[in-house]
Amino acid sequence: MPMLFKRALFLLVLLCSMQSIGQENTTSLVFWNTLKSHCGNAYAGTLEIPEEDEAFGGKKLVMHLRSCTENEIKIPFYVGDDKSRTWIVSFKDGIISLKHDHRHKDGTMDAVNFYGGTASNQGKATIQFFPADPHTQKLIPEAATNVWWITLNDTTFTYNLRRLGTERVFKVVMNLTTPIETPEAPWGWEE
Repeated sequence: MPMLFKRALFLLVLLCSMQSIGQENTTSLVFWNTLKSHCGNAYAGTLEIPEEDEAFGGKKLVMHLRSCTENEIKIPFYVGDDKSRTWIVSFKDGIISLKHDHRHKDGTMDAVNFYGGTASNQGKATIQFFPADPHTQKLIPEAATNVWWITLNDTTFTYNLRRLGTERVFKVVMNLTTPIETPEAPWGWEE
């Protein structure tokens, strides 16, 4: 093998391995892989803020990482008997997005659907922020200043919302230390 070819091959292999190492160490990919490691599991949680929320307060809260593909994780979120909500977390080009899928009991889409946002950067391995996107602003004008964020560590997953410029704040904490029995399909899903 000519020496020039060997050097070119060596540089190519080195460049590919460096690129692979860089991709493996991105904070968004670490977050993604940590979340994905819970696929198939369901967890119980509690509403922390606001404690006396009319729709969520005092109800059993469950999340189920029900559907996982290479670039999308669908997490139905049950509030008591209400099975209308699914968080859709996706990963594309090193950036994570969060969308909300809302369904009626018959499975049809709610008029207010697929709102959310995309992280503006790779975030951190334990937290990702999602400012409201243009679709959200058009669909829900008062939510134009929404910022959602998810925190994730070995013991907890938190789903958070803050509507900047208002008193609107929301926080659910899910306990990742003890998987629970997986619930039945949410509205609009088939078993």
